This record gives sequence, structure tokens and C-alpha cells, in this order.
Amino acid sequence: MEPKLVVAGIDVHKKMLAVVVVDEENPQQALDRRKFGSGAKELQHLSTWLGAHGVSLVVMESTAQYWRPVWLALERDFVPHLAQAQSNAAPKGRKSDFVDALRLARRFLAAELRLSFVPDAEQRSWRSLSRSKHQKRRRRVQLQNQIEALLEENRIKLSSVVTDLFGLSGYRILQALSQGECDPEKLVGLAANNLKASPEELADALQAAPMAARHRKILTMHLEELDLIDRHIGELSRELGEALRNQQQAVVRLCEIPGVREDAAWQMIAEVGPEAAVFETPEQMASWIGVCPGREESAGESKSNRSPKGNRTMRRVLNQVAWGAVRTKDSFFKELFQRLIPRLGVHKAVWAVAHRIARLIWKVLHEKVRYIERGPLAMDPMAMKRRVARLTKQMRKLGYTIEVKPVAQATE
Repeated sequence: MEPKLVVAGIDVHKKMLAVVVVDEENPQQALDRRKFGSGAKELQHLSTWLGAHGVSLVVMESTAQYWRPVWLALERDFVPHLAQAQSNAAPKGRKSDFVDALRLARRFLAAELRLSFVPDAEQRSWRSLSRSKHQKRRRRVQLQNQIEALLEENRIKLSSVVTDLFGLSGYRILQALSQGECDPEKLVGLAANNLKASPEELADALQAAPMAARHRKILTMHLEELDLIDRHIGELSRELGEALRNQQQAVVRLCEIPGVREDAAWQMIAEVGPEAAVFETPEQMASWIGVCPGREESAGESKSNRSPKGNRTMRRVLNQVAWGAVRTKDSFFKELFQRLIPRLGVHKAVWAVAHRIARLIWKVLHEKVRYIERGPLAMDPMAMKRRVARLTKQMRKLGYTIEVKPVAQATE
């Protein structure tokens, strides 16, 4: 006779945990319940207490970030599950800590909870590196906007005549402005010779200098922070590349898909894993990402086909990859995009391409297959050779050892 399943429901708060233990035979009645603190010693007591009750599964709510220490303390000895808080909502006026914990365990046994995907410790570290790098990039964009606004406030129209305000020429001029240089001729002399704007146009854009002392101070601080962020982004890129060194083949296979570069491949692997093993089908992964059509059915009719909310990081990456794929010359996705535009419009057509790419990513990772171009690019051997050479060069630059062989030769 198999032992009965004992489950613990944990209502997580910042400073305390409400824990209820139930078994599968009578999930309506709590076997025991107790409150614990959220410190290290209390979490150790919680683990001992759960073991004494024969608990094998633990389910908790995804309350802010407070569930993370509890998960880390219990994942070695128990099988933890993380439920989305909305799926355990209580009726108004009938909410309490122990009732919430009991409802968690009861709904888990009845398979009524929406569970979140929490990867293993190594993949979580990949996610931390990847998401931190993205946050640094977002902060860099904010700084660039703040610097441009500061220049406009001082009537300096540098961004109107320089394509890249933070390129070689623009950055040297910004450094000079922060140091108090106000002579337009000297500032124009800092520009590169191949700058598209003429010296006269550049001088006219810089005519409003000098900047106020306080504004120069702000500009200096912004430029210092920009340099620091660039160093941090470079360090995070190297660290992430080193962490995913063992996933070299998966990165290479993903980079063969039009629109995918090494940075996008790193983010995908960090989010779904090197084999997308937790997803049984490509449709399941597309639904988890939130890139597939939704369905809100009532009386046999769907009132809305809007995509569900999913993993925000993967949705962002897939959107960027889709735009890159539809702009790739002679690719299948460009042809697909052109066919869908008349019926769906530009934005929905791109989203449909992103859905197709999401399913393709699952196949590339889960089944370890390689992408084969079926568009006009497949008919041009020289274009294919150039693409292979470019991808090989990129991977070698990242420190990988690449041996390129035709598919037929590689399988012999």
C-alpha cells in the first residue's frame, strides 16, 4: 500500500509564514498548523517541522520576492511548488493567513492552481546575469535621454547633426563640453573626418555654448555613470558567456535562426533552459511565453483572442528577434511576414512570426535539430556561406571553438 501524500501550504509574508499541513485523503481538514518567522533559524525549524509531519510536497504563493528565501531553504529536502497568487484568491471578507494556506494545499491537490516555472539553481544564476544586463541597458538608455535633454536645455543641438550622439565624435564633444570647452571651432575639431555633417552645420549646432557650471557638473556625472554602466555590461556579458560555455552547441543552433544573435540566444537559454525540458510541446512553451493567441470563451464564442500574459523577458526577446527575422534578406520569415501583412496588419503579422519562431526555438532546443532555411536564401549558396562565416566569426570572438561541417558530412 502506497503511503498517503502529505502536502504543506505556506502563506508567505515578509516577516512571518503561516503553514498548514494536510493529506490527500482529507484535504478539507488541517492535520496541523503553525506560524514561523522568515529568518534563517526559523526556516530551519520549519524544515524540521515539515519533515516530522512526513511532508513531501510544499506549495506557496508568489508573494513579491519574499517566497525566494523559503524556496531556497526547502528545495533540497522537499518538492516545492510556486502558485500564482491570483489562482488562490479568497472571497472578500473571508481571508485569513491559515485559511489561505489551507486553500493553497487543497487547491493544489485538486489541480486548481496556476503554478509558476522556477528553474534550478544554475539556470536561476543565468537568469540573474541576463536580466541584470538588460536592466543595465535600460538604465543606459535613460542616461542617454537625460543627456540629450540637458543639451537641449542649453540650446545645444548636437543630436540634430550627429547620427550617434554617443559615438566617437559625439562622445569626445560631450567630454569637452563637460570640461568647460565653449569654442565651437575647437569642438568641431574633435569630430571625425567621416562625419556626415559639415563643419559649418556642426559649429552652428554648438553655437550656444558655454554650458552653465551646474549643468557641466550634471553632464560630467552622467558621462561617468555611462562609462561605469558600459564596463558593467561588458563584465556581465563575459560572465554570462562563461557561464553558458557548456551550452555552446545550443547557442550555435539558435544563432542559425534568422534574427537571432548570441546575446538573444543567451537570454533564451537563461529563460527556458538549454533543452526547454520543462515544456512537453512547442504549444505549451508558446503559451507560457504568452506569444500565442488567447481565448476567452463564453456561450461557445470567443470574445477575445488577445495573447495571454507570460514571461516578459521572452516576449521582449522574441519581439526583437521577429523584427530582425522579417528584415533578413531572402529568409523564410520575411516571405511569411509579407504574406500576413494584408490580412493581419504589421504588428499582428510580426507577432505571428514571433509565435512561429517560439515554436521553432523549442524544436531546436528540445529535439537538438538545426535550422534549415527554406526561403530564397536556400537557393543562394554564396549567401549561405557568408551567413555561416559571419556566425562562425561571432562565436570564435566569444571564445568558442567552432568546427563547421555540412549536415550530410557531420552525420556520417
